[in-house]
Amino acid sequence: MAKKVKPQSVSILNRKARFEFELLEFFTAGLQLQGTEIKSLREGNANLAEAYCYEKDGEVWVTGMFIAEYSYGSYLNHTPKRLRKLLLNKKEIKTIADALQDVGVTIVPLKLFVNPKGWAKIDIALARGKKLHDKRHDLKAKDDKRQMDRAMKDFN
Repeated sequence: MAKKVKPQSVSILNRKARFEFELLEFFTAGLQLQGTEIKSLREGNANLAEAYCYEKDGEVWVTGMFIAEYSYGSYLNHTPKRLRKLLLNKKEIKTIADALQDVGVTIVPLKLFVNPKGWAKIDIALARGKKLHDKRHDLKAKDDKRQMDRAMKDFN
């Protein structure tokens, strides 16, 4: 009898998103993928750095997300930066569409992962861009925490 192989957990993060944006509301959406995209994603060959989302005609789309071509793929391989549809229910899409009516609100992809069932999911958030002074405040808080941790380490 063949041994079942446990799927490896894959998690690709958009590290800049939490620094650049004030996150307002979070959603988890499925991804509509083609052919070899899931195989490449399971190898961890993806990048969310330039990705952003938008709502159009009652559907939410992610663009700029890079999923590398599958290394063992043939001529049927996918294009790395194609437009991908996010799978959300109507209530979530309506919430997102209503929030996007406000000035300065956008949808930011935060994390791309494969869940235990083997399905590709993406965490997105409604976000508002931070001002320069907000970024400075975050950097100062991070530096203060680092200094406190060092002091506690020396104290113990």
